[in-house]
Amino acid sequence: MKLLTLQLEQFRNLGAVTIEPDYSLTVISGLNGQGKTNLLESIWMLSGAKSFRAGRECELVQRGESWCRITGTVENEQIGGTADTLQITVKLDTTGKRGSRTGKKNNVDWGRAGNLAGQFPCVIFAPEHIQMLNGAPEGRRRFIDGALGQLYPGYLEARRRYDRSLLQKNTYLKNCRMEMPSVHPDGMLLDSFDEQLATTGAEIIRYRQEYLKMLCEDTANQYAGISMQKEKLQLRYLPGVPEGADIQALRESFRLARSVDERAGFCTVGPHRDDIEFLLDGYEAKTWASQGQRRSIVLSLKSAELSCINRITGLCPVLLLDDVLSELDDTRQDYLLNRMEGKQVFITGCNPALFSGTGGKIIRLENGTVCP
Repeated sequence: MKLLTLQLEQFRNLGAVTIEPDYSLTVISGLNGQGKTNLLESIWMLSGAKSFRAGRECELVQRGESWCRITGTVENEQIGGTADTLQITVKLDTTGKRGSRTGKKNNVDWGRAGNLAGQFPCVIFAPEHIQMLNGAPEGRRRFIDGALGQLYPGYLEARRRYDRSLLQKNTYLKNCRMEMPSVHPDGMLLDSFDEQLATTGAEIIRYRQEYLKMLCEDTANQYAGISMQKEKLQLRYLPGVPEGADIQALRESFRLARSVDERAGFCTVGPHRDDIEFLLDGYEAKTWASQGQRRSIVLSLKSAELSCINRITGLCPVLLLDDVLSELDDTRQDYLLNRMEGKQVFITGCNPALFSGTGGKIIRLENGTVCP
């Protein structure tokens, strides 16, 4: 995939920006706070995914405005270089505190922006992703969901159905817990919730197991290259269901956990509790890895994600790298820069001199504006 043009309207601090990136490498330079990460974020959102940054969707809209729009012309090399126009619009409600995202392809309305998943695959590395290693499991699950959502539209739908049923069950358990001991949960109603969760949960786990088997192996190989074979990285999938992954096993897990759920006021088992463990030379990376090693682990993970998308779809995703060279030694910087060939890459940095020998196009941002 290639991004041929990008047009932004009222997106964060980028009021009216149009760029024509290089076919291979585009360097986005500028001082901190000028909008470099915002520009990468806008490209990422053309994939149909939510922002990779924390915060509400209303924060995507420029202050004082009620909407923003991202329009990109993309080329699919797999079908003879056909160019399509993708568009994401975020509109705020009357309170200005909530936003909805809609998508279009070639001016045809596709409904919610997530329906564009798979049309323009991207892989993003941002400094925030380093926190994924030692942060809460939610961040690691969000990474898995983002990757699978670009590959399999059916996964996103299964996840939406699961989340809806989970919210209903948790709301009911919470309300019952507040009224105990005078009110006890209705077993038949909980059976109904659990059946829905088991059906969609088994589908989610199946997707995750197949994808993570490939991703874990690729990530370990990528890290071996970055570390020059000096360190060994292992990834382990830690499912949130103790009884197994099929529908019957999930039913059993929910049944065994029911008394615990009732006391807790929420569902304590299921794929919403899944996690990934990172081991560096046999030790937990979140405890023992240095900042540079953590950055290398996430870079390996992202490189493996790109490789998996390519192997599954035949497409080469666009690679987005935000402030990626800081805290990497010269050897690891060279390894990364030498692996950019054959891909369209966008990379941000304060010092464009680091990329002077790459032949890429340099775009300089100042106060949200592209400088001539």
